[in-house]
Amino acid sequence: MNNYETVFILTPVLSESQVEEAVNKFVDLIKEKNCEIVAKENWGLKKLAYPIQLKKNGFYTLIEFKGEGTVVADLELAFKRDERVIRYLTTKLDKHAVEYAITRRTKVKAAKA
Repeated sequence: MNNYETVFILTPVLSESQVEEAVNKFVDLIKEKNCEIVAKENWGLKKLAYPIQLKKNGFYTLIEFKGEGTVVADLELAFKRDERVIRYLTTKLDKHAVEYAITRRTKVKAAKA
């Protein structure tokens, strides 16, 4: 099983419930493929570095998961088919990136507390 991290940006015209529903759709897809969700972070509405489809903001979401390599193709196909997704990126994490992700998550949790 490999470690992956995917970040996707949803269009800013969605309501909070629509954003949550879209995120849950992708989480369910990952779980259907027998993958383990390690972490899920909602980064909220952020300004884009450059306009995409005439939009200057987007809802960012990060999902870390463990699974087989075949799930990435299915997940990215779902991203392409969903009109709410304006950008996405999935990366395979090596052991150093996994360690960094763990320390980053603990720092985020400590900052929220």
